[in-house]
Amino acid sequence: MNIALPKMKITVPNIGRAQARGFLSTARVELLAGLTVALALVPEAVAFAFVAGVHPLVGLYAAFMVGLVTAVMGGRAGMISGATGALAVVMVSLVATHGVEYLFATVVLMGILQVIAGVSRLGKFIRMVPYPVMLGFVNGLAVVIFLAQLEQFHVDGHWIAGTDLGLMLGLVALTMALIYGMSRLTTAVPAPLVGILVVSLIVVVFGLDVRTVGDLATISGGLPSFHLPVVPFNFETLSIILPYAIILAAIGLIESLLTLNLVAELTETKGGASRECIAQGTANVLTGFFGGMGGCAMIGQSMINVTSGGRTRWSSGSAAIFLLCFILFASSLIEQVPLAALVGVMFMVVIGTFAWSSFRILHKIPRTDAFVLILVSAVTVYSDLAVAVVVGVLVSALVFAWKSSQRISVMTATPDAHHKVYRLMGPLFFGSIESFNEAFDPKGDPTDVVIDFAESRVIDHSALQAIDTLAERYTKNGKTLHLRHLSEDCKLLLKNARGMVEISLDEDPHYGVAVDYDVVAETN
Repeated sequence: MNIALPKMKITVPNIGRAQARGFLSTARVELLAGLTVALALVPEAVAFAFVAGVHPLVGLYAAFMVGLVTAVMGGRAGMISGATGALAVVMVSLVATHGVEYLFATVVLMGILQVIAGVSRLGKFIRMVPYPVMLGFVNGLAVVIFLAQLEQFHVDGHWIAGTDLGLMLGLVALTMALIYGMSRLTTAVPAPLVGILVVSLIVVVFGLDVRTVGDLATISGGLPSFHLPVVPFNFETLSIILPYAIILAAIGLIESLLTLNLVAELTETKGGASRECIAQGTANVLTGFFGGMGGCAMIGQSMINVTSGGRTRWSSGSAAIFLLCFILFASSLIEQVPLAALVGVMFMVVIGTFAWSSFRILHKIPRTDAFVLILVSAVTVYSDLAVAVVVGVLVSALVFAWKSSQRISVMTATPDAHHKVYRLMGPLFFGSIESFNEAFDPKGDPTDVVIDFAESRVIDHSALQAIDTLAERYTKNGKTLHLRHLSEDCKLLLKNARGMVEISLDEDPHYGVAVDYDVVAETN
């Protein structure tokens, strides 16, 4: 039996076209931003390879592999990683003394240490870096980037001069003007890419005799291949590479995490510090096994990416892929790019990176913070980033400890002839111990003395020792010291120190203090 079914007209709603156009527009911007970054990575990777004393391809392979892995796994989308000068200067003595194979082994161990740091969630401690240190890091790094570009004005150890210098400066200025103008006209195409392409075309069309990427080194090569470091696998090798690996791991993570915070602030997004540690470590383990010199986040190239519109992993990942394509297929073209154009791009990065507002606020912020800002900037320029950050954090911590030590104060009350209450205000720690000790009179006080910690905290071992010493002094004078209103964390701290301070819980209604119980510290 045939049954005639009614004809049905099915219409598909026309949805998704706007989303598709938006995706294609975003993809175009991200890919162009990646191309711009890749062009800027080439001279940097080559230069840092020369600094470390290795072949240029070692630096380029590191930029490709570290950039690709961190783009996929990193804790911050859009951040650029690759071979950096901060790491290269540490590698010089290792390569000169033991050779490049020991460098590869060191990079692998460096990566393992960084993965351990990430798994242990040590990346969260980057939040302990004060804002003045962050500003000093940014300013110092901007100066370092600027000084690094001056090397392009050297030929055979001498400054270029005359017509060559004038032409170089003119092309640099033209690149900067193009970037400035294009960034205000449109965001459809990254302004730095326009600057590089226009200046490159001018040089090629008019046959200008200027230095190009090819004058640094040839970047032609093949795919990186797996390579076990040719070193003895024994304790002697470990003793050689471990100190370098620790330093490199620390520098790499500090620069990466500070760059992550900076990019997150610029893009008003959040990043995962521990995830970034794991990504950096994984990238360095791989690059060590594939003949790369290792790397970390690059603030200059990250700034280029952000200002070019790169916000996702597409831009950072495509930068690494474009860099590999340059090595495999387009080396002859990339080697024709004038260095002046890339210098102009980096000069614009310097201008965008430097915190110019710090000049306006120097006289408005506390003098100690202004000192830390200037100190970190100077140490970054004259030493290295890791030392600068450590120095800045230490100085800030000492300043904070000194200021906190001035906050402790004591008020007293004598309810009757046999009792005295000391009301302690402010943190009790190593910096405030002297003021704490001076506030008490074990010889002149009555038989029962209470220290009220309602507005204080016991912070560290020095505070425990001070309480123990004070209790002992009262005991020698035939008196008892009571600790009242301790917070839960303070009670736990004291309980964990039972070998040093005798602790017991005791109901104590004698002093008119509104608590359920107190902690009594008596020294036998």
